[in-house]
Formats: sequence, structure tokens, C-alpha cells
Amino acid sequence: MRVEPQQLKAFLMDAELVSEEQFKEAQETAKKTQKRLGDVLVAKGFVSQEDLIKMEAYILGIPFVNLGEEKIDAEVLKIIPEPIAKSHSIVAFRKKGRDLEVAMLDPEDLATIDFIRKKANLRILARLTTPESMKKALLQYSKTLSAEFGDIIQKEVTGIQAFQEKGGEAQEAEELEKVAEEIPVIRIVDTLLKHAILQRASDIHIEPEEKEVVVRYRIDGILRDAMVLPRQAASGLVARIKVLSNLKLDEHRLPQDGRFKIETDEYRYSVRVSVLPILDGEKIVMRLLPETSRAFTLEELGVRGESLEIVQKSLRRPTGMILVTGPTGSGKTTTLYSMMEILNTPEVNISTVEDPIEYRMPRINQTQVRPEIGLTFASGLRSLLRQDPDIIMVGEIRDTETAKLAINASLTGHLVLSTLHTNTAAGTIPRLLDMEVEPFLISSTLNVVMAQRLVRRLCEEKEEYRLSKKELHRLAQYVDFETVAMILKEEGVLKKGEGIEDVVFFRPKASSSSEDGYKGRSGIYEVLQVTETIKHLVSSGATSDEIQAQAVKEGMRTMMEDGMVKAAQGVTSIEEVLRVIIE
Repeated sequence: MRVEPQQLKAFLMDAELVSEEQFKEAQETAKKTQKRLGDVLVAKGFVSQEDLIKMEAYILGIPFVNLGEEKIDAEVLKIIPEPIAKSHSIVAFRKKGRDLEVAMLDPEDLATIDFIRKKANLRILARLTTPESMKKALLQYSKTLSAEFGDIIQKEVTGIQAFQEKGGEAQEAEELEKVAEEIPVIRIVDTLLKHAILQRASDIHIEPEEKEVVVRYRIDGILRDAMVLPRQAASGLVARIKVLSNLKLDEHRLPQDGRFKIETDEYRYSVRVSVLPILDGEKIVMRLLPETSRAFTLEELGVRGESLEIVQKSLRRPTGMILVTGPTGSGKTTTLYSMMEILNTPEVNISTVEDPIEYRMPRINQTQVRPEIGLTFASGLRSLLRQDPDIIMVGEIRDTETAKLAINASLTGHLVLSTLHTNTAAGTIPRLLDMEVEPFLISSTLNVVMAQRLVRRLCEEKEEYRLSKKELHRLAQYVDFETVAMILKEEGVLKKGEGIEDVVFFRPKASSSSEDGYKGRSGIYEVLQVTETIKHLVSSGATSDEIQAQAVKEGMRTMMEDGMVKAAQGVTSIEEVLRVIIE
């Protein structure tokens, strides 16, 4: 089943959707680029994707369906397994007797239709749909899986035997090992992990309370309740996770840290485990680190304009230090990986000391910190300097020794990248002074300080609004609106003569793809370039407020300003910017 170009031309022109000149232009482009004619017509804006697919469906005699708002029955959806549905863009959405209606994007994919017909032993009725409609239909898999996982967990919990502490340590360890190998316990832990990965969670919190066990997932930086399990499940869950992480089963008084891996055909994750004794048992936090993740570009992370130019210019320098600052979970390490991706060429030797190694990077020598055997950031960095590196990445500067070694490395002909825990870019200098680093060493080595936060991204469906006078007055204590208006004029969001009151901002709107109107995250940044005037202020012992004021005077865009600009561009909301900066 294929639509011939002449057929398509006749029908499109008859419907007055394209002109003859437009069709001819698209046909020539398709021939040169070896692309599908329909894709070229859409890319050039001559016809909308929906109109084109409706037309192709009409020519082929295949009905067109829009699944955007359709709630598909879970049993029907499961007829086509999720991996096949996603890889072939085909979804089962309605079943009547022995007839199964399937929506698809490619009417020529007869092999997949034949496979489903044989597997399901049903008569397949093909329907065409749009990529947007297909995306929304595929989202329903994760929703049905969520309900399914809830059922599995509740069913398996009843099979767990309550663990009784008795006997000596050796006997207790033996008993716990048996509990950890029970089928219900294994299924619950596997289900929790799979569910968290499908929900795009970065952390799983398992928190025992007096009468129950609360499981929470951190998704896009926000902790959300996932499920509540009976108290009897606690010892089995803890034992199973300790077995996976190779931790001591009979140690309940001291904190323990470990790790393990999950590998399937669809994903590979490294799981970092932290066990902490609390009043009602042991709390477990599992950090999920995708091993298949690629490094983002700085532009994809949200670094724009002059800030991007300053960072790129600093990365071209052969020596000095670049620091990324912000609280835990603000994406500092991801930013460092993006910088290393730019620097990673065959001509240079890049070495890192990290805790943990979050992404594997080819051609980069990555060392994992192991304090229990004496391999700390400081000792690892000291050893690295004997490995002839050009560029060094230190996961975090935590103490005086590491700070001094990093500064000395940048003085002796290396480019050093690292992170630091401070709230603002200007706050980095007093923090380094607290670590007993001499002011003249800071001013002579520090190239750039980048402070950042992560804000949740708004979904495509969002609500427009303008700020009222009351809201403008309330926000004026946090941000200089004149500066924001000037930036928005440069970005083309505001026209000449318009003010901040004319800017259209956006609020989250619940949709089929997200209950709270947010999906994914983006960064907001401030980039402090250490200019001659800033160096002079550092050497003379200026406060962070004085350094901040000078940097702003020299054109630094603050995080709040960057956040307001991104809110005006529809990337995030003002509430989200205030949440990560003010609260």
C-alpha cells in the first residue's frame, strides 16, 4: 500500500492544499535529499502533517483516527507489547469480537501487521494516525503499567513472611539471606525499580514507619508518593537491596553505602544505594543513574547568549579553573560532562576523580572515589597529576586539601573543572577563602564561575497570562524588571515601546501527558567571568555582595533574570523559578 506521487499531487491540488509550483519544488528537494515526498511537503510548510496523513488515508482507502483524547482499554493496549508498539509506531486501540483496530504511521509496514495477526490470532483492521496522536497513545502504556505494578505489589506483599530477630549475628544473617531470596520480595524490588525507571525517577526512597513502609520517587526534582506497603515488607525489602548491593545483612546500627546494576534490552542503570538507620528501621535511598545517557550540549541544558560565549571562551584556554556551583541535585555534574564533551578531542588527555561516576565517557580516564580504602578526592587528584593530564575534572571540592591541590594544578599548566556547594556564583570566592586558599591564588587561577538551578519544563499544553500590578509589585523585590525587559527586547520577545506588563507568561496545565503540567527539566544560570576588576576585588578581600554588584555592573545576567526570560519564552513558569531560587 503506497501513495504514488502523481496520485498525491492530483488529490492535494484538487483540495487546494498545495499549488503546482509548491509540489514541484518539494518533489525536486525530495529527489536531491532522498527523503519521502510527504515529509518534504510538511517540512517546507506547504501542508500540515494531519492534512497530509488524512489525504494519504483517503487515497489508500484506510480510515484516519485521532487517538489524542481516546482512553484505550488496558487489555486491548496490551495485545501489542510495548517494545513493538514503540519501535514500529503501532497501537491496538479497539477490539470488537475477532476484529482488532490498530493505529499506525506507516501503511507499508505489512510485516508488523502480519506478526500481530499471527500472535493475537485476530483480524487486523489498519488505521492511519498522526505522530502526535501516536505519542499520546503510547503514553498510556506507562499509565496501565503503573496500575499493573500496584496490583502486583499488593498481591505479592501478602506472601511475605514477617521476619523475627532471634539467635546470634550469623544466624540472623542466614535468616535474612533466606528472606531476601523469597519470590515475593524479589518481585516487589524488581517491580519498584522498573516502575521508577518508567516514571523517569532519579531517586527511590523507601521509608519505614511505625505501621507501614512509604515508597517515594523523585521525579523532575520533586518527591512524590509512589505506594504504601505493609510494615511486614520492610525487613525483606532491606535484605533484598542489601544482597544486591553486597552490603552486610546483619548490620542495622551503622549507615552503609553500596551499588548494583540493572540491565535489560531497553535500559541499563547503575544504582547507588544508601542505607541509614532511623527510629523505625532502616531507610533506603537508591539513586538511579542511566548508563546509556549521552552528554547534553550546553545549549540543550539551557545556557544561552553571552553566558554561553563566556563559557566557551574559557574552555578554549589551556590553563585555569572553571567552577560550577549550586545545591545538591542542581545538575552541576551534568554541566561538567557537557564541558568535557566539548573538550574531548584526540589531542588532549582528560582525567577525572568522581563520586559517583554518573556517565561513562569514551576516551576519558574516570576514577571512582573510594574513601574506605583511602582513595579520596585529594589522594586521587594527587595521583592524577602524575598521569600527564591536560584537563582534570574533580567531582567536588569538599575540603582544604582538595581545593589547594586543584588551585596548584591550574597554576602548573592544567585546565581544572570542578563543582562547589554555594548558592551564587559570587559566593564561591568567600567559600574558597574559608578553605584557606590565598586570595592572590584565586584571582590568578579562576576563569569562570557558573551557578545554576534546575527548573521543571512546561508541557506543550500551557495557560497564557499577563502579570497584574499586584504581582509585578511582589516580584520587584526579587528581580530588576528593567533589565529583564531589555533582555527580552534583545531576544525578540518584546517589541520597542512595550514593557514587562505586556509580556505573556505561562502557567502549567494538566494534560494527558502530565498531571501537573510539567515534564523534564532545564537549567537557569548565572555566569561570573573573573575580569581584571573582579580579580582586584578578590585580592583586596571584597565581600560576595560587592563581587556580585560588580559582576552585574559588567553585564552578568543573574539566575533570577535568566529564569524570568525562560518563563517569558514558555520554557518554565515564574512559580517554578521562585521555587528553586527563593524557597
